[in-house]
Amino acid sequence: MNKDDPYGQFADVMQGAMSTHSRQAVSGLGAVLGTITASGVKLDDFKHEVQDYLVAELPGTLNLPERELAGSISGISDVAGGGTTGTGRFLLQKGEVEEAVWVLGKGLKAGDRVLAMRVNGGNDIVVLCKVVSANA
Repeated sequence: MNKDDPYGQFADVMQGAMSTHSRQAVSGLGAVLGTITASGVKLDDFKHEVQDYLVAELPGTLNLPERELAGSISGISDVAGGGTTGTGRFLLQKGEVEEAVWVLGKGLKAGDRVLAMRVNGGNDIVVLCKVVSANA
């Protein structure tokens, strides 16, 4: 660059400032792995445990396929009015459960590895899902 070109110098200063500002704005944002602890979540790239975090909840309709299950049965009256017990096979029809909600937080326990996302400028942590090895 020519040292006598004030516009080129100005452009270089602006480019450097914008690059630094952009890097600072997005640092600390994005997805990160972490571990659920007894009282919070410990992110792999942050040295402190975060106790106040959010957990994804997935509302929607649950579609269940037709399936057959085996199980035991008890407490059904027989023709003589007495109770009966035994085993049987049950055919469950295909169906939908409307307004079903998958509550991820109730299934997490200390030691679980999770994928978390920083939001609100890095001020909040949302645990999106549990992660497991593909070979497990």
